Amino acid sequence: MKRAASLLFALCALLACATVFSQAYPAKPIRLVVPFPPGGPTDTHSRWAAQQLYTALGQPVIVENRAGAAGVIGTEAAAKAAADGYTLLGGNPGPLTIAPAVRKQLGYDPIRDFAPITLIARSASCMCVHPTVPAGNLKAFIAVARANPGKINYATPGVGTVGHLAIENFSTLAGIKMTHVPYKGAALYTTDLIAGNIDFAQIQIFQAAPHVRAGKLRCLAVTALVRSPLLPEAPTAHEAGVKGFSSYNWNGILAPAGTPRAVVDRIHAVLSKPLTNPETRKQMEAVGYEVAGDGPAEYAAFIKTETEKWAKVAKAAGIQPE
Repeated sequence: MKRAASLLFALCALLACATVFSQAYPAKPIRLVVPFPPGGPTDTHSRWAAQQLYTALGQPVIVENRAGAAGVIGTEAAAKAAADGYTLLGGNPGPLTIAPAVRKQLGYDPIRDFAPITLIARSASCMCVHPTVPAGNLKAFIAVARANPGKINYATPGVGTVGHLAIENFSTLAGIKMTHVPYKGAALYTTDLIAGNIDFAQIQIFQAAPHVRAGKLRCLAVTALVRSPLLPEAPTAHEAGVKGFSSYNWNGILAPAGTPRAVVDRIHAVLSKPLTNPETRKQMEAVGYEVAGDGPAEYAAFIKTETEKWAKVAKAAGIQPE
């Protein structure tokens, strides 16, 4: 009885401490690590989150861009930070769900070492070709690729990125073989695709749409599960015959594992509220984003599912971890 009473007292004390901590939080500036350079989607959504947190919590949120190794360097730094609510991570599929499938050694475990807070938004891409490619739709493109194995080249932001594994997944499902040409960023290969130096690439819908409308690129399909309002005439890849294929880039906010649940819940409440605002949703959807707002449990389950998916894709494509 005495032992049970002691355990109960200790539990109550811990709960009381957690309540006091959450009420006092934040008592100093918060650091939000973005594992990519400024200007990209992860940086943009992280800075949006930083502004929401500053407005609601009254403490500065300092965005720290720690780029390198396809997002792994900054992600590892966040994983090893103190789990006190004062370090957050701008989440991206590359270092969280792709890296485990393509790297032999990571300094963190994406499932074990993070406390997901909220998935902010996700965006799909256009499967684009230069207009000189003799294919007016995805079915025709697949036929051309099958007749010319390895002769069609495709561009991605680099080995082991979402773009790389997404196109490898598409190739496996379509039964085609293309040649990979890695670039250092989407802006570079978009320019080369428009110039006709590259045959095929995935470009985020909001970036591709103006070029498609101008006739500089041809969108064969979108990688979303539903058609995009930015290019409603473009079918999904699933509609175009590649059953089961979809691919998204996504961004969210995470904390190091062990961060007090009360703090995780508070941050989620702050970030999810504006995502239900019709004007905020309209602004994000206008540039091609699907607004999410998932909570900690849903975001954790999503990351786990995505990790398992890309591991299977890498294995099917014969991509060996390096």
